[in-house]
Amino acid sequence: MAVQRTFSIIKPDATNRNLTGAINAKLEAAGLRIVAQKRIHLTKAQAGVFYGVHAERPFYDELCEFMSSAPIVVQVLEGEDAVLKNREVMGATNPADADEGTIRKEFALSIGENSVHGSDAPETAAQEIAYFFSGLELVG
Repeated sequence: MAVQRTFSIIKPDATNRNLTGAINAKLEAAGLRIVAQKRIHLTKAQAGVFYGVHAERPFYDELCEFMSSAPIVVQVLEGEDAVLKNREVMGATNPADADEGTIRKEFALSIGENSVHGSDAPETAAQEIAYFFSGLELVG
């Protein structure tokens, strides 16, 4: 296993309910370290660029609208196999299918309002981290 970094977003449905601390506690309890974090409010255009890979999907406009509806918390997590570990802690996209104790099982409101986003691969993580953070903001 290798130490790696991954990208995470605490989405508007969670920030609106003041769940940032509770979600961070779950991430840290799983052995992930937060090496960068900031609260921002995306414009719909910024959300569109970030989620551009989904531009042809039917949920794209709704996703961009949702992600720009309220502040989000973007973060870089570090740890052993961080991409996989974060995805395990998040749980399945559909909270009804998520394992007990996962973020989405405990906090998600629906498939769309599922409280968190996490990179799906190291390459994606690098791209997503670079979209939101400069090298100076990453503190190991």
